[in-house]
Amino acid sequence: MQLLVIQKILGLLMMLFSTTMLPPLAIALSDQDKTVKTFMLCFLLILSIGAFLWLPVHRVNRELRLRDGFVVVVLFWAGLGLVGAMPFLLASFPDMTFTDSLFESVSGLTTTGATVIMGLEQLPKSLLFYRQELQWLGGMGIIVLAVAILPMLGIGGMQLYRAETPGPIKDSKLTPRITETAKALWYVYLSLTIACALMYWIAGMSLFDAVSHSFSTVSIGGFSTHDQSIGYFDNRLINTIAVVFMLIAAINFTLHFVSWRSLSLNTYRKDSEVKALFGVLFVLCVITCVYLVSLGNYDDTQSAISHGIFQSVSIATTTGFTTTAYQTWPTFLPVLLIFASFMGGCAGSTGGGLKVIRVVLLYKQGKREIRRLVHPNAIIPIKLGGKPVDEAVINAVWGFFAAYVAIFALLLILLMATGLDQVTAFSAVAACLNNLGPGLGDVSAHYSGINDMSKWLLCLAMLLGRLEIFTLLVLMTPTFWRK
Repeated sequence: MQLLVIQKILGLLMMLFSTTMLPPLAIALSDQDKTVKTFMLCFLLILSIGAFLWLPVHRVNRELRLRDGFVVVVLFWAGLGLVGAMPFLLASFPDMTFTDSLFESVSGLTTTGATVIMGLEQLPKSLLFYRQELQWLGGMGIIVLAVAILPMLGIGGMQLYRAETPGPIKDSKLTPRITETAKALWYVYLSLTIACALMYWIAGMSLFDAVSHSFSTVSIGGFSTHDQSIGYFDNRLINTIAVVFMLIAAINFTLHFVSWRSLSLNTYRKDSEVKALFGVLFVLCVITCVYLVSLGNYDDTQSAISHGIFQSVSIATTTGFTTTAYQTWPTFLPVLLIFASFMGGCAGSTGGGLKVIRVVLLYKQGKREIRRLVHPNAIIPIKLGGKPVDEAVINAVWGFFAAYVAIFALLLILLMATGLDQVTAFSAVAACLNNLGPGLGDVSAHYSGINDMSKWLLCLAMLLGRLEIFTLLVLMTPTFWRK
């Protein structure tokens, strides 16, 4: 373990993160609100922490190893959650405890979108913007950003990239150099954000709301500047724009880059994961809309279809925006949507969940095992896009799924032990582990009503979901620390 190299990179990343206090500081200065001192103090404190870590070891130049990359990612995300909580904790309004501040920070950075704050309209614009900014940075991963803009992380950058980026297949690079790959992903991410903000603005949002919601849409985060989320605007054009960009953000960003570079949509049409994502979402939307129309929950058919499609896409892609209280929908619909979030977005997207490609591989593996019962001696490869998938990938997917189920069950039991009822505990674990946000029961609107121990457990769930479980669990194994 190269502790000095790890310390140097953590210091650099902390100093980089301190600059995120400057945009909300500028907004606070323009509005002349009370958060000016808060963001100024946070900027200086985080910058000082980073400098304190970096200065003693800034001359250390060694190559970062894969093992070091895992440590950097886990320590940085844990540290980021702590320092990211500073503005919430130090602001005079709202008056938040340390636990609530940490929960809001971790929820934003992991793009979960679960909140403990009520009365969002009463918050200073600077603090509202900061919440949205956290999600935007967490969406693509601030470490991938660091690899893109800090040349000193070019050596060993692949180790950080592999430990940070979500999905079961992480070794494919868009360009020969990892720094160029990271830059390419961030160019796509930034371009989509600008396009989304412009569309929202044209559709009727204020410039502030348009930028803020573009941050949480492209990052599949779900934070809003209003308690009613997207439903506050009561605008079907805005809803449609949100659905389009949620779908785009749920697709592997590698495909966006390849499609843009080749000026062709064939990349999407040929991808098995994209076809599976849209197939499942189509079936989910049809079921939801048919039930809402047949049960007469809304005054007209158009409203039922509009809300049905929006909520199906929002929950299934783990965005968490709402236009209506879907938790009050009849029969099985709320539970169906929660289960849809387990699939989440594609690998390499900003979505959470198991990832579509893992669900597809699990399904194909299940079919293969059934066929083997009939033909026990047959060699039956699993294929994606006409190409056989390596058995090591299949084994890794099964290992991930087993770890996911075990952690889900453990967190569910622990939450129930703190006093939460079964519906609240189950949906809270699903919403946080899948980085979804809104759940059912006592966490359908916000998480302020649950106890502090539950919030700490859910913070762990959000980090596990964001870091794809193994990134965090690997640090807990004796093998990892063995020389």
